[in-house]
Amino acid sequence: MPPTPANREHLTVYKKPARWADPANRLFPYQVGFTAPPHDFDAAPTDFLRMAPEGVGVHGRMLHVPGYAHELAQRADNFHLLEEFVECMANNGADVAGQVGTNWVHCNGTTPEDIRVFCARLSETCETPFHMAGYCLVEGLRELGVEKIALNSVYYWPDWRDGIARFLRQAGFDLLYAGNFVDLGLYDAQATVNARHWIFPGEMASKSMQRTAERAPGAEAIVVNGMPNFRRPDGLPQRIASLETELEALVGLPIVSSDTALYWRIFKTLSLAPTGSRGRLLSTLTPAA
Repeated sequence: MPPTPANREHLTVYKKPARWADPANRLFPYQVGFTAPPHDFDAAPTDFLRMAPEGVGVHGRMLHVPGYAHELAQRADNFHLLEEFVECMANNGADVAGQVGTNWVHCNGTTPEDIRVFCARLSETCETPFHMAGYCLVEGLRELGVEKIALNSVYYWPDWRDGIARFLRQAGFDLLYAGNFVDLGLYDAQATVNARHWIFPGEMASKSMQRTAERAPGAEAIVVNGMPNFRRPDGLPQRIASLETELEALVGLPIVSSDTALYWRIFKTLSLAPTGSRGRLLSTLTPAA
């Protein structure tokens, strides 16, 4: 299990402020909180709000780790900041809190069951449902009823790729292929990928999906970890959630990405559905009556 955070004793006696139960005290009928890894200006709050129906408000809170260098050990050492984040969002009246960044679910060597228990315990303690993107991948795949999967590990470093591959196998999925941009032959070295700072030419989205599908012809779905961004012709970066409909049509398979899965799980918690035409997973949702 994740290491016991310093504020664990405090959180066992936490009480969410009673004033948030009164709709008159709330800015929005539905209030969502997001956190992202340090040193990344994250698109999740913006992307989620763009697809959310009217009445949803979104708030973001960065994790703060001085000297952060995107290392798995740094995430493991700062796992307790996730508890701090959920407590902060609960204090401010969030109805649900979401954590961006797939690697957090495996950085401590944790299993899917470990993470399920951790999220359930924190959700109960803070009286605010909490969802981690990496575990949402598991939940989303189970929602679609797929077993055989291929992992498009995009920009992930080899140890990140191997960590999430292990996690998915532990969840019971038959992982037919797991490869990053270098494995797929799209870049010659990991250092070249890292230099792009998570933003890639638009055609890399379709190329990586096609090559992943080709390497796993028996896959029932393609999983995409992390939060890769792909530039459209006018230069604006887009994540998979904005591209999934066309990408699913291209490869003929559902695509379950970390951003899509996290948004799906948050909408499901709120009993809401996104606006507009969406991919297979988000399309399983129905609006509240």
